[in-house]
Amino acid sequence: MKRSLAQLFAVVSLFAFALTLAAHPHFNKTLVVKLPSGVEATVTYNTTPANEAHAASAAIGAFVTPRRPMLKLSGEIKAGAVVVPAGEYVIGVIKNSDTDWTLALYAGQIARGQQPDMSKVIKLESVYSTAAGTAAHMLIDITPGSGKFEGRAALTLHFGTLFLAGALS
Repeated sequence: MKRSLAQLFAVVSLFAFALTLAAHPHFNKTLVVKLPSGVEATVTYNTTPANEAHAASAAIGAFVTPRRPMLKLSGEIKAGAVVVPAGEYVIGVIKNSDTDWTLALYAGQIARGQQPDMSKVIKLESVYSTAAGTAAHMLIDITPGSGKFEGRAALTLHFGTLFLAGALS
């Protein structure tokens, strides 16, 4: 009897240990920022693992959105020559080539696995880089811009080695 209890305990302990190794937390994140224009911008997303193979296999011209992160704007913003009305947008990227991407917004929702009507996609003035290191999980932020976005707000998306900044003002 003691032996069978000890074996059962060992199996349960091993199973519990395996679960802790397999468990990988993902977080729902919300970021609220007041842009220089006074518009409130809210980003909501899930820290999904960066899957660069998925990004590499995306078709040229495709709108790619890992887990459909959202940007909500309380008012209209003017991002360079682009006007983005108040509302909710799916945050995504458009693959221009294997070495060039554009940060983009799509008004409303997109069903999983569906491509949006590309005529309704808002392309932000963007800077693409692979020099920002590697993000194991998707990271989205709104930061003070640098380089060509100096003095402006920038929406950033870091996914694996893909790093994009898009002008929000």
